Amino acid sequence: MSKNKVDNLNGFTVVTGASSGIGRELAKLAAKDGCNLLLVADRDLSDAETEIRGCGAASVETLRCDLATKEGVDELMTKIGTRPVDNLIANAGTSEGGAFLDHEWSQIAHTIHTNITGTVSLIYRVGRNMRDRNQGRILVTGSIVGDMPGPYNLVYNSTKAFIDDFCVGLATELKESDVVISCLLPGVTDTEFFKHADMEDDTMVGKTDLKADPAKVAKDGYEALLNGETKEVSGLMNKVQYFFADILPAGVVSKMHERMAKPQSQDS
Repeated sequence: MSKNKVDNLNGFTVVTGASSGIGRELAKLAAKDGCNLLLVADRDLSDAETEIRGCGAASVETLRCDLATKEGVDELMTKIGTRPVDNLIANAGTSEGGAFLDHEWSQIAHTIHTNITGTVSLIYRVGRNMRDRNQGRILVTGSIVGDMPGPYNLVYNSTKAFIDDFCVGLATELKESDVVISCLLPGVTDTEFFKHADMEDDTMVGKTDLKADPAKVAKDGYEALLNGETKEVSGLMNKVQYFFADILPAGVVSKMHERMAKPQSQDS
């Protein structure tokens, strides 16, 4: 579905996961539109802030906090204060590669709380005000792997399955309003994701040279938000992959994912 097409974003815009990768590129696009930006991440934002200030933003604020925790979400909401959020770009996410049962529960829980709990909590708290004002746009970074059983990146894939479906359902609930919900579904992208997930040097997907440019992925998502599109799969080959993941037997898709994500050091 598509609604409320606009030519550019304006107003107060919150971008999470803005320190690097897709989130940083999305923040640059919003800066070029002249938005007032609040950049959020769980790591240093100084380099991102410097670059984004040079892109034409009306103003740039930063907040370092952990959105996997209630305290982090509360800290962000305190920073927002009474200001109405015109645009929320919920891009924060994390992962850990490898076999599910080999991880500490604290790692698994952190991924779930970052990708689902923190994201949904923030959307709930910002989205209610948007609904009351009948105005606002939310872009959430999902993934094409949300349609793929994900051995060796199991928790990440499963959290993205939730997020992808959540966004479509919320967009349907808000279809009579002027609030836009868009979900960006990237594929393999050249970001720090694989480094942080410890998948960079020991998996086929981590070592591939076919990763998408995060600037291109961000542009696809940004345009989807402007156009009021509910879902946007970035890249032609990802669209093909996403299509076949939906129609092939789940066991086949799972084995294909295993081949790409299993640490090669574990192969016999």
